[in-house]
Amino acid sequence: MIYHLVVGDEAATPLRAAFQTTLSSDQEIVVLRDLLNVGPLLKAEEGQKFSAMRSQFWKSVLPPSKEALVADDLERLLLISNELYKEEKHTVYFWMAPTAPDIVTYYWLLFFLKNHRERFYVVNVSGLPFLDEQGKLFYPKNISEIPSKELIKARKLARIITPSEMEVDLDEWEKIKTENTAIRTHEGGKKIVSQQEGFYDSVLLSFCSNQFQKASKIIRQTLSKYALPTGDLYLGYRFKQLALSGQVTLQGDPSKALNEWEIKLAEVAATINNEVAINHIN
Repeated sequence: MIYHLVVGDEAATPLRAAFQTTLSSDQEIVVLRDLLNVGPLLKAEEGQKFSAMRSQFWKSVLPPSKEALVADDLERLLLISNELYKEEKHTVYFWMAPTAPDIVTYYWLLFFLKNHRERFYVVNVSGLPFLDEQGKLFYPKNISEIPSKELIKARKLARIITPSEMEVDLDEWEKIKTENTAIRTHEGGKKIVSQQEGFYDSVLLSFCSNQFQKASKIIRQTLSKYALPTGDLYLGYRFKQLALSGQVTLQGDPSKALNEWEIKLAEVAATINNEVAINHIN
């Protein structure tokens, strides 16, 4: 059995399409749904399970109108690990793009699969050229951008993590976990930098004005320009925190979908310097 691990449904879609004719009964695509680049990595309560802690975090982020995210990636990963112990021919492929969610997930996977190092393969597309649908060369920032036919070729790039690399990367995972900040950003290669919860706030505020705008519009503009790797609902959550601190004013019901409530700058934030905000994440 070959287990193909990928972060998020968007990245899984072209992968499924790529293997729909070649994916045999001894291969399985496993979608990891938790975005480990945001939220806590250490359990706050003794005896609390990691998945329960992550599920609790997403419950605090997602509006009540949204279906709760059950962060059970760890339980599914442990089942795969057990299968690897049972059958020596089983292998794992992790499809990794140069994004914070993917890189942090890589470190996390490495920790739980370290005993299966020689059967843990990584398909790292960072810095590699691919052909788009028009046959033009491009460098994808996400697995979802790669055409299905190119993903089939990309599988040949899979490689096993070396012992020395594993040692360094496991140390890096311990560092990231111990820092346990609210946000983790990708700074190139496999470098992850721990950031405070308000790291993206100035950027979000730079898209606000003194007039009410739909939360969905502001967040869409932010993601379009900066492709922040947090997801739209997490940014909506940050706006609610900014409202609690008096930096923005909300109108409507923020417990509902993003297009059902509005945001404008509060007086205290009305003089924000957009240039400083933009430079903050560049």
